[in-house]
Amino acid sequence: MAMTWEQVVALATELPEVAESTWWRSPALEVSGKGFARLRSEAEGGLVLLCEMAEKEAMLASGDPAFYTTPHYDGYPYILIDLDRIDPDQLRELLDAAWWLSAPAKLRKQQAR
Repeated sequence: MAMTWEQVVALATELPEVAESTWWRSPALEVSGKGFARLRSEAEGGLVLLCEMAEKEAMLASGDPAFYTTPHYDGYPYILIDLDRIDPDQLRELLDAAWWLSAPAKLRKQQAR
């Protein structure tokens, strides 16, 4: 089942202080003013999501067609996600991890993990 941007927003806004924004003139998500996801309008499309480099490498190595990158994102802690192929539960976990990387320490302390 393909995920829409609206569904991504619905999942992300379950997390504290997440707000819709824009980033590089495209729809985005942020926590406390720090962006952690954006909907790409570039040719390949997809969702750009903040992640740890080791996790990015593991997702790409898994061979799961939901995950990809482009030369522009090589060396950066962002994974590209095909919303037509991602499992909603897996996306929820990835959004939570991206939120955790972006949220200020005070907010993370309030959020039970």
